[in-house]
Amino acid sequence: MKRLGSALIFSATLFLGFSGTAQAAEVFVAVAANFTAPMQALAVAFEKETGHKVIPSFGATGQFYAQIKNGAPFDVFLAADSETPAKLEAEGATIPGSRFTYAIGTLVLWSAKEGFVDGKGDVLKTGAFTHLSIADPEKAPYGTAAIETLKKLGLHDALQSKFVKGNNIAQAHQFVSTGNAQLGFVALSQVYMNDKLTGGSAWVVPENLHTPITQDAALLIKGKDNPAARALLQYLKGATATSIIKSYGYRLAQ
Repeated sequence: MKRLGSALIFSATLFLGFSGTAQAAEVFVAVAANFTAPMQALAVAFEKETGHKVIPSFGATGQFYAQIKNGAPFDVFLAADSETPAKLEAEGATIPGSRFTYAIGTLVLWSAKEGFVDGKGDVLKTGAFTHLSIADPEKAPYGTAAIETLKKLGLHDALQSKFVKGNNIAQAHQFVSTGNAQLGFVALSQVYMNDKLTGGSAWVVPENLHTPITQDAALLIKGKDNPAARALLQYLKGATATSIIKSYGYRLAQ
């Protein structure tokens, strides 16, 4: 009887192990470049909690729109704006009712050099720099916000010749971090962690200088029957995920 009991326990344990493995799935996610660091942290926590695996691709929201329209195999879209997911929804490329705001981004003027950017952004008025990095406003919402900010400050025309444009906010950040541009407009999440800058100097751009960077997520048609895709979107609304998101300087929708 002891041997039979042990065998039954072993069989049950083996069955449960295989069942858990069988239920785990992969979710392919198109992620706006500004959300790279938070997504990497979220993917680890999500996989640990659910067993599902996140396979992210990072890039510009505008580029992802074109890829999704051309049949790219993504299950979930985490955009850098709200307009693009809404457009995809209107065009029948997402599951109706799945769209929600997962983060509200913050734009910063940043330099890899300590003390180069002052707390009011007055360095922009001095023009004492050769290059100003921004994300391409035609592809990346953070680039649009940068242009709006410069126009609001009355500095756009004077500084336009100094622009170096990245295909997305990750490349815009790279230009500054490598010294190819002395400063640039980047996402706060790229230079901030746990309530402090990770390096350099920065000016947090006041929200009234540009349209709010409301970032929406949506379940794409391909992910309709993927349990990992639905689980990820639900996870992003939970306490663990929102805590991680806020730790990178994002605000949450009210």
